[in-house]
Amino acid sequence: MPSPTLFARFRSLVGGRGAAALCLILFSLELGYSQGPHAATIITFDAPGAGTSAGQGTTALFDDAAGAILGYYLDSNNVFHGFLRTRDGRFKAIDAPGAGTGAYQGTLILSYGTSLRGTITGYYIDGNNMYHGFLRTPEGAVTTFDAPGAGTSAYQGTVGQSINPLGAIAGYYLDSSDVNYGFLRTPEGAFTTFEAPGAGTGSYQGTITEGITPTGAITGYYLDASDVYHGFLRAPDGRFSAFEAPGAATGAGQGTFCEGINPAGEITGYYVDASNVNHGFLRVPAGTITTFDFPRAGTGVYQGTIASDLNPEGAIVGYYVDAGGVSHGLLRAPDGKFTTFNDPGAGTEAGQGTFGITVDPLGEIIGFYIDAGGVSHGLLRTP
Repeated sequence: MPSPTLFARFRSLVGGRGAAALCLILFSLELGYSQGPHAATIITFDAPGAGTSAGQGTTALFDDAAGAILGYYLDSNNVFHGFLRTRDGRFKAIDAPGAGTGAYQGTLILSYGTSLRGTITGYYIDGNNMYHGFLRTPEGAVTTFDAPGAGTSAYQGTVGQSINPLGAIAGYYLDSSDVNYGFLRTPEGAFTTFEAPGAGTGSYQGTITEGITPTGAITGYYLDASDVYHGFLRAPDGRFSAFEAPGAATGAGQGTFCEGINPAGEITGYYVDASNVNHGFLRVPAGTITTFDFPRAGTGVYQGTIASDLNPEGAIVGYYVDAGGVSHGLLRAPDGKFTTFNDPGAGTEAGQGTFGITVDPLGEIIGFYIDAGGVSHGLLRTP
């Protein structure tokens, strides 16, 4: 299996430190957040070829300017494939040249955002379990790349994490000593590698990027020598600002995780407190951090509130984990009011439920749910 660090994104999204037919359903509206005169709807879907056993299925992550939804699915042989779902519901599988066909190999689109031309980024795992970045044009042409300094052994290599409208890619790589470093790849293919000041140099420590703005500001988090996480912002000129969310603990595996950044430079994410409970936060460009908790979020270990993305208007999407370990999608409006939503097909046991992942400028939410059998299904919530 890929290393825990390379799957840090999924760790944060499912809180787990741990079908086939389309349908329209009403979601539950709570806590006084108004959606206007029409009820919101959720469309659920499964990528053709997605597996139907526990741990398999469809994971939807973001949409592009044309309304196409992108993500990945795990098939019945446990091989990863990227997918693109058009607005009218047609699917296109995306497999990078060189992607392996063994268990937990294949192509993953974990990146958020597309270029102005609709180019996307991601990574693939080859037959030797090494990671390689790629970018794909709207016409289907795929270019693969490896960051300078990336390791060449199993579970090392390059991850394309996010792309901005101009085609600049932010990502990270794992070197031959299993240390993570960030990189910026220009549209022309030139690389700048970097590490956050204070990042550790032990195995699976170092710098992880998450998002990039149109101007080239990059956010993410780093793991220090004591295995504590810290948020960072790297300005377009290369200057770093490290920060901690108020209440973030300083024990191993605790700290601050930055998950998304919008064009205005607002950053959202979550932090882990001394009791290993999750809490959401919003950081504005001036540096002020506001923390928040969904009122029904659990207060046990690995429970609480996870913020995963925000749109240009400042609406934040994510999910909360209740006292029973079940996840529920949530949307936090710019004025701080919450909406929660659940897919009727979502399971009700620990580790199951509904997960909001990204929110676009129109307020559409992309995510997935995990059913009672542990299978993932994509969802699109329209306001």
